[in-house]
Amino acid sequence: MKMFTRPALIAAGLALTLALPTHAETRWIGSWASAQIAPDAKNSLAAEDYPNATLRQVIRLSIGGDTVRLRLSNAFGTQPLTIAAARVAVSADLATAKIDPATDRPLTFSGRTTVTIPAGADYWSDPVPLKVAPLTSLAVSLRYVEAPSVQTGHPGSRATSYVLPGDHVADADLPGAKTTDHWFQISSVDVAADKAPRGAGAIVAFGDSITDGYGVQPNTNQRWTDALAQRLKAAGKPLGVLNLGIGGNRVLRDGLGPNALARFERDVLSQSGVTHVILLEGVNDLGVLTREAPATPEAHKALVEQVTAAYRQMILRAHARGIKVIGATILPYGRSAYYHPGPESEADRQAINAWIRAPGHFDGVIDWDKAMTDPAKPGALLPAYDNDGLHPNLAGYKAMADAIPLGLF
Repeated sequence: MKMFTRPALIAAGLALTLALPTHAETRWIGSWASAQIAPDAKNSLAAEDYPNATLRQVIRLSIGGDTVRLRLSNAFGTQPLTIAAARVAVSADLATAKIDPATDRPLTFSGRTTVTIPAGADYWSDPVPLKVAPLTSLAVSLRYVEAPSVQTGHPGSRATSYVLPGDHVADADLPGAKTTDHWFQISSVDVAADKAPRGAGAIVAFGDSITDGYGVQPNTNQRWTDALAQRLKAAGKPLGVLNLGIGGNRVLRDGLGPNALARFERDVLSQSGVTHVILLEGVNDLGVLTREAPATPEAHKALVEQVTAAYRQMILRAHARGIKVIGATILPYGRSAYYHPGPESEADRQAINAWIRAPGHFDGVIDWDKAMTDPAKPGALLPAYDNDGLHPNLAGYKAMADAIPLGLF
């Protein structure tokens, strides 16, 4: 048997190491995201709309870059979902399905133009060279083979999507398409951060309908998160803003979507390049407790304890990933005809807000309670910012964004 000296073995090992391929890992930062749920019937596409059809959806990025990648989701599907083709382009008109053909790019998945996403899974596309400026609107076109077993999407898109039978993913426009104001299967868009300035990262806005943008008209981009992205761009801060709000979301119980604690891993911790989370959750927990009937003092006390304990759980999970959590005080909702809160619910809100403000819990605080409360009627939204007693109006959403100290980031 041939023997090798120690120097020869070292040299051979070094040669083998040098011969192995090296791949510089691209650093990615989230520029857009949406929270996925299994939509109910009124927020779903008809099953007959899917087979061999093209679905074009418009989204607005927050930060720009030279390369993008997209994440598609079959998170709530019970069977594999095949996407026969997918493309991305810059939108030419927010009010239509038109794209800028010069920017149209095919999406591939491990080099293939077709992808089958397993049940319950997400799937990232390969990187796509596409130069996009901050606040650029993209059109994502998907061609389906058949309807998903269970649909996965985001009902509160505040953006119009277009579905047309046939293969039209590369068409410059989709005349005659059926429209719907929902998103399906699109979960995240990242930009490559290899050339990003120091301090680049992403902020996750984690919340309910107030974050989702209740009352914002489609294709107008007037959520508080949109205004925050604009402020950050104007301030020269290279931070993406990812809206992971779900209408009706609660901290402790499922509603239209999974409860906040259940979805925290997927909707927050799985996003790329996250440095901060703004947590605004809890008003629906407070409202539902007494909406149908009064609650006992013990139930009120337990709710406050359970909500703040869930906050602590989310803080611990984020800190384990090096992510800072900014607590946002729960907005007043005393004029809400839907929840019609009494003094006990207002006391619960004040107790939770006191916990949020207390040192040693969150890494920073946005005091929207203070910024949005009517001084003439404590516990209610300022009339100039009030939509329906529960949700801010457009002026209110802008005021929310303006009240965020950018020094938190």
